[in-house]
Amino acid sequence: MYVSSRAQRGGQGRERPLTVQHLNQLLLVCSLVLLVAVAAVRISSRSGLPSLLVYLGIGIAMGQDGVGDIHFDNAELTQVIGYAALVVILAEGGLGTKWKEIRPALPAATALALAGVAVSVGVTATAAHYLIDLEWRQALIIGAVVSSTDAAAVFSVLRKIPLPARVTGMLEAESGFNDAPVVILVVAFSTAGPVEHWYVLVGEIALELAIGAALGLAVGWLGSWGLRHVALPASGLYPIAVMAIAVTAYAAGALAHGSGFLAVYLASMVMGNAKLPHWPATRGFADGLGWIAQIGMFVLLGLLVTPHELGDDVWPALLIGLVLTMVARPLSIVLCLTPFRVPWQEQALMSWAGLRGAVPIILATIPMVQGVDASRRIFNIVFVLVVVYTLVQGPTLPWLARKLRLGGDPEAADLGIESAPLERLRGHLLSVAIPEASKMHGVEVNELRLPAGAAVTLVVRDGKSFVPLPATVLRRGDELLVVATDPVRDAAERRLRAVGHGGKLAGWLGDTGEPGAQGTGH
Repeated sequence: MYVSSRAQRGGQGRERPLTVQHLNQLLLVCSLVLLVAVAAVRISSRSGLPSLLVYLGIGIAMGQDGVGDIHFDNAELTQVIGYAALVVILAEGGLGTKWKEIRPALPAATALALAGVAVSVGVTATAAHYLIDLEWRQALIIGAVVSSTDAAAVFSVLRKIPLPARVTGMLEAESGFNDAPVVILVVAFSTAGPVEHWYVLVGEIALELAIGAALGLAVGWLGSWGLRHVALPASGLYPIAVMAIAVTAYAAGALAHGSGFLAVYLASMVMGNAKLPHWPATRGFADGLGWIAQIGMFVLLGLLVTPHELGDDVWPALLIGLVLTMVARPLSIVLCLTPFRVPWQEQALMSWAGLRGAVPIILATIPMVQGVDASRRIFNIVFVLVVVYTLVQGPTLPWLARKLRLGGDPEAADLGIESAPLERLRGHLLSVAIPEASKMHGVEVNELRLPAGAAVTLVVRDGKSFVPLPATVLRRGDELLVVATDPVRDAAERRLRAVGHGGKLAGWLGDTGEPGAQGTGH
């Protein structure tokens, strides 16, 4: 790695020790980059483009072909930072994954993450070998690198369109699961020596995934149990503890020779569905860390690329991307989802929604670190492919969803419930926010029928608070404070969520407030 300026290349610069002044300048540059990147989120949200392109552009502008003229060529450091950022991004994604949405789609998503990746790697590698004359090792590396999808990129352009829960669940679970086998494949193909027999490689992948899944579920369960039963001295410690547990899952999985990425995703998903104390604050903290990780990672990847070297690799990237988008991805979707009787409209949308984001570019640094022949060309091809096809697919995804009539009606919004433990009083204080679409609107306090030991003690409406009467009618936008004793805390929250989904007759309609338990009409 080296960082230089025009003055240094002109012979006027020499090595100097790092001083406080240098540190101040570095902090100023970093803060300005973050401010520009945060402002760029608004641009990407208005244009419909995934924000990764904006951050990559910032990195390129700071690089040697841009106004910053910063030279950066340390692929190993980029890989390490990229792995760390990916852990944070997967943790944030797992915390936001709703079990009730992905549970029905879990078998299909698992098939996509395993068999679908295998089909995509095979088709793409074959095209790279015969169409652009890459050696088989290089072709397999490219096929594996570009087989990982990015849910953040997909949902950034589909966030305004309510999709069927099954489509959302499959896309989200697939992106969370397929990173692990893809990383294993890229590392295996990039390792010196002959590539192992396919059945040996499949066995290693299965073993690493099993170890990662077991450790991730165990760490997530133990962590959530501890956070629910041990009251920390400050609410700000809960978000830090959650992220620490997620990183612990990754480290445990990696040290046990399993898939650390699968472990961190599953551990975070377990905690995200465990109704932890101070959950909104934890979710906001994780979301902020995820943004910082994405911004830093994409800016660094933009610095690593050398734009004037990309010219010769544009056409190969376009050709491989065309095969990936129009042949490999649709074929894997059809083969994996047809047995689950997924309608063709949903298959068509998922075929086009296979956006590539951060993971392929990070994985493209692995062969560079391992010293694989033509590894720089592989990185350039992957970089161009991700940028170009994100530009093509991103803005057209909402249009395709509307044409396929997959923009369904939004379901009743779930209640925002934050729990704060009252350890010395052996109780819990539940803060309940009633969203616009909640069916709790119009329900009287006594119609909530909370279990004995739980009661609504305060209502905040239009900035004013008051103690409610049993006949007080709740309205959308209200915030409630509910006090519950420790034994009935879970039952009180289930009842509140049930009323939020089914109204005052939720119990009669079969809605119990459990994830995925909607009214059945019985």
